[in-house]
Amino acid sequence: MRFLRPVATALALPVVIVVVWWAATRGSINPFVPKPDLMIVDLVQTWFGPLLAQQVLPSLYRLGIALAAAIVVGVALGLMIGTSVVARKLTGPIFEFIRAVPPPVLLPVLLLVMGIDDRSKIFLIFLGCFWPILLNTIDGARSADSVLAATTVSYGLRGWVRFRHFTLPSALPRIMTGVRLALPISLILMVVSEMYAALDGLGYQVMLFKQTFETGAMWAGILIIGLIGIVMAFVYSAVEGRVLGWYRGQREMERQ
Repeated sequence: MRFLRPVATALALPVVIVVVWWAATRGSINPFVPKPDLMIVDLVQTWFGPLLAQQVLPSLYRLGIALAAAIVVGVALGLMIGTSVVARKLTGPIFEFIRAVPPPVLLPVLLLVMGIDDRSKIFLIFLGCFWPILLNTIDGARSADSVLAATTVSYGLRGWVRFRHFTLPSALPRIMTGVRLALPISLILMVVSEMYAALDGLGYQVMLFKQTFETGAMWAGILIIGLIGIVMAFVYSAVEGRVLGWYRGQREMERQ
């Protein structure tokens, strides 16, 4: 029963939306208005077959590679910069300038430089995810408790031991915030990068269905993108619960 209650709570609003959606479109004859029952049929008949391997898996591959690289590089660079006052002063202006440029604007440039293969798409997703992770990591490392920092110095903690038991735990809440912000960005840029000068992927296939007026299959592809976002959110919640379990317990103790 404890498991069923949160599941029912999470599904209550989506079920209501689908029921209202189905009732509102039941008598519609507009071919461009999606109907939930027909969308499920198109999803199964069109996407659950060769298209799954030909179009969906390449998208997930690019998304996974780019997001993993952004997390590794963003966290490593953010911790180095966040723990150094000189590095923050040197990199602050250039970071503010570069992150102000929307990543989709760079897509034509990347296509010219890298071509239409996976490299340009992966780099675009990486670039969009990199900044929220980097800046949140810098802020997390910079805003570590000064009293605890002084305590670690008093106890002679240096090098890896100080990083493992103080710097990284202090920055972890903000790191996870950066990752959470990067997840929807990665999904958006995955689709955007595949809508132009691409030969495969979810974005490419959705645009192809739109151009050939296969609206049912197009809406089913959009549904798959939304389902991928839901799965990513659930995976993130599970990882965050494991990584920040100590932090939540600490906050609960402080409230009491």
